[in-house]
Amino acid sequence: MFKPVALFIGLRYIRTRKKSQIISFVSIVSTLGITIGVLALIVVTSVINGSTSTMRDETLKAVPHASVSAGSGDWPGLRDALAARPGILGVAPYVEGESWLRFDGAAEFVQLRGVDPRHEAQVLQVRSPDLDAMLQALADTDNGIILGIRLANRLGIRLDEEVTLLSLPSLLNRKLDESMHFRVIGAADFGFYGNDNTVMVDLQAAQTLFGLDESGQDVRLRLRVDDILNAGPIAANALQTLPDPTLAAGRASTSWSETQASLFDALRLEKTMTGFMLLMIVVIGAVNIVSTLVMVVADKSADIAILRTMGASRGTIMSIFVTQGTTVGVLGTALGALTGVLVAQNLPQVLGWIETALNATLSPGDVYMISYLRAELQVEDVVLTCISALVVSFLATLYPAYRATRIQPAEVLRYE
Repeated sequence: MFKPVALFIGLRYIRTRKKSQIISFVSIVSTLGITIGVLALIVVTSVINGSTSTMRDETLKAVPHASVSAGSGDWPGLRDALAARPGILGVAPYVEGESWLRFDGAAEFVQLRGVDPRHEAQVLQVRSPDLDAMLQALADTDNGIILGIRLANRLGIRLDEEVTLLSLPSLLNRKLDESMHFRVIGAADFGFYGNDNTVMVDLQAAQTLFGLDESGQDVRLRLRVDDILNAGPIAANALQTLPDPTLAAGRASTSWSETQASLFDALRLEKTMTGFMLLMIVVIGAVNIVSTLVMVVADKSADIAILRTMGASRGTIMSIFVTQGTTVGVLGTALGALTGVLVAQNLPQVLGWIETALNATLSPGDVYMISYLRAELQVEDVVLTCISALVVSFLATLYPAYRATRIQPAEVLRYE
């Protein structure tokens, strides 16, 4: 089979020879360095992706996928119109505000959410039979309240006990007589970020507590969409394409990516900086490629001179060493990508084994709890990692290959 001269010679130089064991050893180290770097990049970015998805899921238990301001118009009509738009799975009204909760001598500031129990189940991020039952009880109970799990545990509040709520404006204005009593009908999971301070009451009770009028002012509509990552465009498009344009007049939509922008921007920055730091492992492997090729060029100077006298161009000489160095990068990248994908896909089992080993050798069991980590492998991350490793490997070959082209055949062969 025909092979280009540069490819044939470059691949041959990679083979192990007895008189070049040091060069071969450095080549192996270079390959392992790139392999470990690519492996670490894929696994760590997958873990960050999994952590981000987990945080997003927990956040969306308390935060709407998207919300639309209802203003003072006909929000029930707007709710029905939005529910019929493509991409929207559910719409429910709510009001939200700060309140002061008192129970048995203890008091805390909480985030109070007034909901319509008949429609709230349509917009829940995670459906739960227990929460569905509590929403039904909320509809059937006068001044019922559902507490976040950790809030209820921290204050020691039990089922059927009574708590007192006072809106923050009333508290600031010292209007203590505007407080309202609520009966606890359960504790629900409002997500990692909502269980500490979130409470849920009926919409009308919340309007009364906040002193809102019957026109529906300050009521917002919570939307659940079929594509979380495009919640903002879906909500905006739903408003723009309403059959009755007057319903959309003066309305504005916001998505979870806007209300929680600071959190998820920080997570994206963390992923970028972590990836950049781990890429340094690949760069170190690439530095070894430079060392290897510099030694090969010195070792093969006579061969280079002979090739030049036989008519090989500078471009051919350069291609030989670029081929040799790039092949090392390709092998390291392929091995790293393969092992990285396998580890990321089986991370719970791998971490479970590591956790078992650490608990068995370093401390009593169940101390090092690392097997709960979730990995989410994304094709674009793997592709970007492999491209970055290949580019770094290719760039590392250019200087040694250029040095090979500067060898003068007459100077080398004079002493041969």
